[in-house]
Amino acid sequence: MKKLRIFTFSLLLLKFSLISCHLTEPICFWRLKNNEDNDGDLRSDCGVFLAAVEGPIDQIYNISDFRIPARRYEFFLVMFFATDEINKNPYLLPNMSLISPVDHGQCEETLGLLDEIYSEKNISVEFTDYICVFYGTCYIGLIGPSWKTSVKLSIHSRTPRVRMCETRLVFFGPFNPNLSDHDQFPYVHQVAIKDTHLSHGMASLMLHFRWTWIGLVISDDDQSIQFLSDLREEMQRHGICLAFVNMIPEDMQLYMTRAKIYDEEIMTSTAKVVIIYGEMNSTLEVSFRRWEDLGVRRIWITTSQWDVITNKNDFSLDFFHGTVTFAHHVGKIAKFRNFLQTMNSDKYPVNISKSILGWNYFNCSVSKNSNKKDHFTFNNTLKWTALHNFDIVLSEEGYNLYNAVYAVAHTYHELILQQVESQQTAVPKGIFTDCQQVSSMLKSRIFTNPVGELVNMKHRENQCADYDIFIIWNFPQGLGLKVKIGNYLPCYPWSQQLHISENLEWATGGSSVPSSMCSVTCTAGFRKIHQKQTADCCFDCDQCPENEVSNETADMEQCVRCPDDKYANLEKTQCLQRVVSFLAYEDPLGMTLGCMALTFSALTVLVLVIFVKYKDTPIVKANNRILSYILLISLVFCFLCSLLFIGHPNQATCILQQTTFGVFFTVAISTVLAKTITVLMAFKLTTPGRRMRGMLASGAPNLVIPICTLIQLVLCGIWLVTSPPFIDRDIQSEHGKTIIICNKGSVIAFHFVLGYLGSLALGSFTVAFLARNLPDRFNEAKFLTFSMLVFCSVWITFLPVYHSTRGTVMVVAEVFSILASSAGLLGCIFLPKFCVILLRPDLTFLQKYKDKLPS
Repeated sequence: MKKLRIFTFSLLLLKFSLISCHLTEPICFWRLKNNEDNDGDLRSDCGVFLAAVEGPIDQIYNISDFRIPARRYEFFLVMFFATDEINKNPYLLPNMSLISPVDHGQCEETLGLLDEIYSEKNISVEFTDYICVFYGTCYIGLIGPSWKTSVKLSIHSRTPRVRMCETRLVFFGPFNPNLSDHDQFPYVHQVAIKDTHLSHGMASLMLHFRWTWIGLVISDDDQSIQFLSDLREEMQRHGICLAFVNMIPEDMQLYMTRAKIYDEEIMTSTAKVVIIYGEMNSTLEVSFRRWEDLGVRRIWITTSQWDVITNKNDFSLDFFHGTVTFAHHVGKIAKFRNFLQTMNSDKYPVNISKSILGWNYFNCSVSKNSNKKDHFTFNNTLKWTALHNFDIVLSEEGYNLYNAVYAVAHTYHELILQQVESQQTAVPKGIFTDCQQVSSMLKSRIFTNPVGELVNMKHRENQCADYDIFIIWNFPQGLGLKVKIGNYLPCYPWSQQLHISENLEWATGGSSVPSSMCSVTCTAGFRKIHQKQTADCCFDCDQCPENEVSNETADMEQCVRCPDDKYANLEKTQCLQRVVSFLAYEDPLGMTLGCMALTFSALTVLVLVIFVKYKDTPIVKANNRILSYILLISLVFCFLCSLLFIGHPNQATCILQQTTFGVFFTVAISTVLAKTITVLMAFKLTTPGRRMRGMLASGAPNLVIPICTLIQLVLCGIWLVTSPPFIDRDIQSEHGKTIIICNKGSVIAFHFVLGYLGSLALGSFTVAFLARNLPDRFNEAKFLTFSMLVFCSVWITFLPVYHSTRGTVMVVAEVFSILASSAGLLGCIFLPKFCVILLRPDLTFLQKYKDKLPS
């Protein structure tokens, strides 16, 4: 009672909250170690033998005069209950009684002598207590939970001195593949289910809690090595890494030479979760106890047999002070509690208070409106215990023993039925001499136990067993608390196998799951960069490249590229919809360029109208007015062709942009070239011959225009045939925008067209430069020279700007170059004449000359 008060006070002091288990079976357990001789709850083994005798027999067990170790106490209670239940069943072993001859000191002397016989120091000791009750018969014994004791007993039962009472053994401890070797151990049968899916269940649990950096401690035996292989395969499949693997040797002397190495490895490791797998009562358990004394606190993941009481008196509330265990689902035996309460003390001289050494069940279910347990918030311990109905909770070995007793009963039942059917009278009913028949019958038993579970003794290795998952906290003075947090159902589809309570509240009062990772999880927007010569779970985090994201899955090795119509935000966590952009008329820049194009076009048309109106003036006639008309018309189209670059591009506008630009500018530059050639031929030739005069009179220089234009048309035709312009989407130029532009198709063809224009402009500039100083008031050679200089300057400046910009800026640069070069031609060539015609008509030489003539 004092320790129970300590238990309650500890819970109050630490403000401990249980885990809210909204599972189908929310169960909690508590225990209190009140036996000072328990010494850390070390496991011990025991063996009993079952026999079937005729008639109802009230067996009196004489066990009051010897001490039963704590862990073994449960086995006797289960055996008493199971045999009592079977003997009361009229359909199983009718008119027969199943008894277990328990003698004073049987377990101590029998198994103690076995240890002496098979120890290295006492190899010559003979076994004198034959543990044989019925000589000349074949009976079934129950042994466990250590498989090594079963091996010793199995070997010893086949020695010549004890063959007179051959034994078939049923092992009720955890399944061990060594005992499945029927060639070496033909007379040992296992009732436990093989942990076929244990490694997958543990890996699923680690994946659920995102524990990726795991330590592993196992025994150095075949079973543990096979578990390591299975677990490593599952962990690699789910991206979980082993921080270290300690294989504890079975030899104590060898272990002691390496103990410090194991201690240092687990204490220095950053892994906060450690899996323990192996046999109890071994060097592995010694190592575990050693780490407990050293204060090593980890999340221990193990099997139910590692549910042990600790001896430490100091305590700090920390989640790493807990153990997560996987246990085969054990059905609740409803009648067991009633049996304990109504146990005949004359028949079973057992102190039932010792059951508190094991786990005791109490109802911890709560309403859905609350996730806190309020039944620890009182001061009266007796009141608390009175409010709850407690049941002793069977361990996995205890439940296996329960099934083992029933397996023996069903075997005896079938054998007795065969005896009755064959009318064997030489042998008393219940006495079996054919051990091979007993073994075969036991191995093939299939029955349903009172809990409702189907027990198949033939296929215990291949059964798909469910697991319950518990978390255990050991407090000072042997106080303990265990809560079911979920289950693992390997027979279900993968997504439905693991069930963990969603409303977990850990011992520290928080709901956040502790982490066990080699490297911090890369958050959204980053990707993993693996470190050299380290495990895959050790990595650095690097931000995703341009236009790539990582959002939904943590620790992504490769970022996901956004679709072309989307872009990555600055955090690189999600793809946002791009804004479609182009040089539109609604934009200020597009509107400005459009207005400039229309203004210059209107101004050019105005100049053309003025020139047509004053076509007979010397200033118009002196510079070949036909060429002036052609140049003005081509400039109008040059200005207007810039409008094709503004607005939403389509296939037609993309093709017309470059062809109209190239053709009209070729017409304009070739016209300027024709004008310069005409000027040069008219003034440079002082004594022109008949042929030269004929060429000037026939307008031969004007042929330059169609010839040059035809060459440009051929170049454009080749361009359109080989690689025509097309609509393209530029997602690189501006962040978050998809710019719709016209791709040139062939950059080489575009530069050929531009180069051809440049060569024409350079030729015109050269010819005009040669004629710049020729006499005549209306000689426009200087203006032509300056106009070509402006034209070449604009397009020479355009090329580096064009290659250094992208998207809308590049389109603006091209439109501006078109407008600037066209405006340069218009301004340099026609603006002076336009001003003279409108503002200074008196400057025309011919007009002055006519005014001086007599009428």
